Amino acid sequence: MGTIVVLAVLAGIVALIVRSMVRSKKSGKSLHCGGDCSHCGGQCGH
Repeated sequence: MGTIVVLAVLAGIVALIVRSMVRSKKSGKSLHCGGDCSHCGGQCGH
């Protein structure tokens, strides 16, 4: 029973991380440079 609870918690955390990444990408922020392409040569896919 404890294993199921731990797996459910981990799955929830992963889902929140993925959701945050998708929202960042939709709002125009890059996952590589955080939306500031000045330090990565402008090649971060904006």
